[in-house]
Amino acid sequence: MSYTMKEARAMLAQKPKYSLGFFPTPLHRLDRLSEELGVELYMKRDDFTGRNLFGGNKIRKLEYLIGDALEKHAEYVFTYGATESNHAMQTAVACRKAGLKPVLYLTAVVPVDESDVRSNLLLDQVLGAEIHIVRMLEGETEDEADERGLQMAALRMQELEQEGHRCYEIPMGGANAVGSAGFAEGFLELTEQMEALGKHADYIYHATGTAGTMAGLAAGRKLIGSSTEVISVNVSKKDNSYLGRAAGLANEVLASLGVADLTVDAERDVAREGGFYLPGYEKPGKESTEAIKYLAREEGLFIDPVYSGKAFAALLSHIRSGRIRPGSTVVFWHTGGATALFAEQEIVGDLSCALIYDR
Repeated sequence: MSYTMKEARAMLAQKPKYSLGFFPTPLHRLDRLSEELGVELYMKRDDFTGRNLFGGNKIRKLEYLIGDALEKHAEYVFTYGATESNHAMQTAVACRKAGLKPVLYLTAVVPVDESDVRSNLLLDQVLGAEIHIVRMLEGETEDEADERGLQMAALRMQELEQEGHRCYEIPMGGANAVGSAGFAEGFLELTEQMEALGKHADYIYHATGTAGTMAGLAAGRKLIGSSTEVISVNVSKKDNSYLGRAAGLANEVLASLGVADLTVDAERDVAREGGFYLPGYEKPGKESTEAIKYLAREEGLFIDPVYSGKAFAALLSHIRSGRIRPGSTVVFWHTGGATALFAEQEIVGDLSCALIYDR
């Protein structure tokens, strides 16, 4: 069983929500690449979600998360990420719009040069967020550093609560049932846009980190019984339990909507591509660097080296290898984050070329 678009929209409308973005985000055909690659290639522009030039897909989640925080009368909002986290920056933006105080615990996967703060971390400072940098200890993994950040944040929340301030915690990437509902809605939005064009998407490709976007899309797809195949491209190393966790989160989204007769299955309903994250999180590879240049030089569009660059590299590889059938209709979901093009050199990678000096 599945639900109509009207029924699905009505379910989502019951959840607390705070307006932050500009929806629906644009959807347009990439004409040159469609001709070159032999597919109908569209781009979903969640880099245009707002509230400013540095928008991104997390705004969809934050509309529901901030709505929930306001309903619970929060004053402070805590969240987590790497120092150049798009999610953390967009959370700070959302908090300022809603009159809340953002507190960020950021793991320095790439060491911070305090004399040359860049990109999202600079924006966090401009926004006046309370920023705590979690320096990685010798021999410590990223996950271990993240866990220390959670522990430090718990102490800070306890301190604020004892002073009479109410705190609200958003997990890394906004990946919980509240936030991921934003991408269930996003799937409905895209489906409506494709129908208006008289098209059906055979595939959706997007970058995935914490699985929040992945889970929301899976929930939306299941809700309306869509046959579109969603390919989630890992931007960091994930273990074999990742698909199960994503499916579990998708089912939490469905349960939060009051849906008891539908279930997202890890083996049947979610798919990931894990071969394009190397050399690691916030570390660009040759394929993603070439994908960024190719899209820029063929369509004049920018994607970032941390997330969408890796996802677009996977998409190109799948088209060229025939995994995506010629003539298919494919949507690439641009999740934003182009600020990473102005981050530290270790994140940006080898995107520059030699300059010509005329005499």
